[in-house]
Amino acid sequence: MVQVEVGLRKAELDTPVLWVDLDRLERNIAALARHFQAAGVKWRPHTKGIKVPAIAHKLLAAGAIGITCAKLGEAEVMAAAGIRDILVANQVVTPQKIARLVHLQRHADVKVAVDNAGNVAAIAAAARAAGVEVGLLVEVDTGMHRAGTQPGEPTRALARHILETPGVRFLGLMTWEGHALAVEDPAERRRCVERSIGLLMESVALCREHGIPVEVVSAGGSGTYQITPFLPGVTEIQAGGAIFCDQSYQAWGISLEPALFIRTTVTSRPAPDRIICDAGFKTAPRGYPPPQPLPFAVARFLLSAEHGIITLPAAEEGWQVGEAFDMVVGYGDATVCLHDRLYGIRDGTVEVVWNIQGRGQLR
Repeated sequence: MVQVEVGLRKAELDTPVLWVDLDRLERNIAALARHFQAAGVKWRPHTKGIKVPAIAHKLLAAGAIGITCAKLGEAEVMAAAGIRDILVANQVVTPQKIARLVHLQRHADVKVAVDNAGNVAAIAAAARAAGVEVGLLVEVDTGMHRAGTQPGEPTRALARHILETPGVRFLGLMTWEGHALAVEDPAERRRCVERSIGLLMESVALCREHGIPVEVVSAGGSGTYQITPFLPGVTEIQAGGAIFCDQSYQAWGISLEPALFIRTTVTSRPAPDRIICDAGFKTAPRGYPPPQPLPFAVARFLLSAEHGIITLPAAEEGWQVGEAFDMVVGYGDATVCLHDRLYGIRDGTVEVVWNIQGRGQLR
C-alpha cells in the first residue's frame, strides 16, 4: 500500500490518476449485497475488473461467500491477501498452471471451470501427486459460444467423469449469459437470459436424474444481475464490476452510482473547440466508450498514446492549460488493469492508496 499521498486533497494529485469515490463504492457494495440477499442467492463477485484485494475484502465483509477470478494469477494474488474461497471461472490447462493450482490448494480453496475430459484427467493426476483435491465446475455454453460443454448429455457425461475421478470433486455447473448484453430491448434481453439459464437448469436436472449431485449453479454477471438471481435454481451470482458502475454498466441498465473516475489535466488548447489532456489510451483503453468528462459536453473524444483529444460541441474559452477535471471511466474492466494504483477518495481527500496487485496477472 502506498502511503505518501494519503491525506492530500484530490486537487493536489498529479495526473493522470485513477480514483474511486469511497462513499459511492461502499453504497454500491451495500446495495448489491441487499439485492442478492433479497433474491435468496449467494454472492461470489467477479474481481477481474477490480484487481484490488482490499476491495475484495470489502465485498466479503458485506456478505459475499467468496470471489471469482478470471485467471489463476489473480487467484494467487487474492489468496496471498488472505481470501480463502475462490472460483477461477476459466480453464486451467497448461502443466505449469496445473502445478500452481494444486499447490495453491494448501493456501485456499480454489475451484476452476472445466469443459474437457483430458483437462480433468490432468488436474486430477497432479492433485493426487500433491495429495490434495481440486473442486471443479463444468462450464456450460448456453449461447455465448465461447467456452463450455454443450447443454444436456455432453454436460452430464463430463460431470459423471469428474465424479468418478479421484483427485477432483464435482461441485456443479456454471455459465455466463453475457451474449444477452448485446440485446438492446430490455424485454428481449430478459427472454435471452431466461433461455440461457433455462438451458443450464435443464443440464442440472439431467445430472440429478442420473444421480449426480449438483451443489453449485453459478451464473450471472453485472450486466444481468437484475434478472438472473431471481430465476429458479441459480445458487450463486458472479456480478462484481457493477460496484464501479462505469459508463458500460450504466448502458446495460445498472442503477447504481458511478464511482470510478480518471482525473486528467489540460495540456494544450490549440483551438477554441479543442482540449488536449494527459489521458491517452495508456490511461483509458480504446475500443470501449471513452471517459466522459464531468464538467462539460463532448462532441468527440479520440485517444492517442499519451493524449486525449477532445472536440467540444462549440468554441469555449474555459478550461485553460494546467486545469484538471474528472471523467467517468468508460469500462472499468479494461481500465483498472492499465494502472499501478487506485486512489480512494472521500470528501475530496485521499483516504487510501491501493496497489492494483491483480494487474498483469495474465497466466
